[in-house]
Amino acid sequence: MEELGEFLEAELLSNEKRKKILVMDDEDMVGEIACQMLDFLGFDAVHVFDGQAAVETFQVHKNNGEPFNAVIMDLTIPGGMGGKEAVTEILAVDATAKVFVSSGYSTDPAMVNYREFGFTGVIVKPFDLAAIQEILDKLV
Repeated sequence: MEELGEFLEAELLSNEKRKKILVMDDEDMVGEIACQMLDFLGFDAVHVFDGQAAVETFQVHKNNGEPFNAVIMDLTIPGGMGGKEAVTEILAVDATAKVFVSSGYSTDPAMVNYREFGFTGVIVKPFDLAAIQEILDKLV
């Protein structure tokens, strides 16, 4: 009987609600690696490929009472809505949203002056596990 109690306690702990992060990146491999890193850090992550999908996914989860704790957005999406455009729409849905811009172009004005564009912070590519953890620990 004691084992059953220990098992149930462990199950309750493992079923604690994990914080959710929305990852927007047009490259499948980059998005999947980011999601795996976030899972390793104890977050649930959802990957979408462009800004329009990010805005729609963000809205649906918010409406369903399962909002994202943060969003990581690629700065530019060839042929689609990138982070510069999508952050404005996400903040229109939730003005308190924590949205991070992500790019390998560290000199882009949106990376340097991220707050002016509505972003909470910057995550430079390639993703660094320790850097992501540090940023998200401060946030959520």
